[in-house]
Amino acid sequence: IFAAFHGSWNRMKRTGYKVVRVPFDHSTGKPLGEYEDFVTGFVSPDGKVWGRPVGITIAKDGSLLISEDGNGTIWRVSYAR
Repeated sequence: IFAAFHGSWNRMKRTGYKVVRVPFDHSTGKPLGEYEDFVTGFVSPDGKVWGRPVGITIAKDGSLLISEDGNGTIWRVSYAR
């Protein structure tokens, strides 16, 4: 499962602003532990936000589409061949 962490707006230290992956055991349907960062970098080292992930869907070709409302971009993540 993938989840978008939209990002905080009311904190001194920014939190969220990323997409995470929760690995699951397919035989039990239970999570295998903690979530893992999958797409990061929506906040620059000096704290400036340039993207806020909102929604995620899978395209017909298997790529992951991530919408973000920081600047209205749809990001496409695909497998390397």
